[in-house]
Amino acid sequence: MNNNAARAFLITSLALGLSACGVNTIPTKEEAVKAKWGDVENQYQRRADLIPNLVASVKGAAAQEQGTLVAVTEARAAASKISLTTEQLRDPAAVEAYGAAQARLTATLIPLRQLQEAYPELKTNENFLQFQSQLEGTENRITVARRDYNEAVQAYNTEIRTFPSLIAAKVIYGSQPVAPFKATTANAETAPKVGF
Repeated sequence: MNNNAARAFLITSLALGLSACGVNTIPTKEEAVKAKWGDVENQYQRRADLIPNLVASVKGAAAQEQGTLVAVTEARAAASKISLTTEQLRDPAAVEAYGAAQARLTATLIPLRQLQEAYPELKTNENFLQFQSQLEGTENRITVARRDYNEAVQAYNTEIRTFPSLIAAKVIYGSQPVAPFKATTANAETAPKVGF
């Protein structure tokens, strides 16, 4: 009888101990990080898909601005070539390179948007206005997706570094921190100025 009680106590203690040390929490938070990164990539892909349509709208009205259009097209191609696997999210250099490519694309879009001021006929071009609006909305979605990703990263990284979850993180999963998304340009807090 005493042996059965000891066995029941041991099983209950193990179950409580495992539930308290993050055995289930760590994979849940890691999957949340992966899902949020998928949202970031999804919004960048949406932007990449919109750019050819926006460029085509501008080409007719601003043919002489070929340099701007070429720069946008090249930056889009370069940004589309870089992708990250969920394993690479643990490598800050890989996340930074991805962010840098996306930042270069963002920077090339600014003069494209400014063409609207230089060419009044673009202001009345329905397609241009629609794509411009969609692109601005996408930029906002990218910002929200990156924020959500960073929040998920913070929750995951905190979980794997705090007791008692760090026991399961080290012993069972071998978990390592995930890199947050950071601004990649110097003076990112300052809006760029564009002039023609």
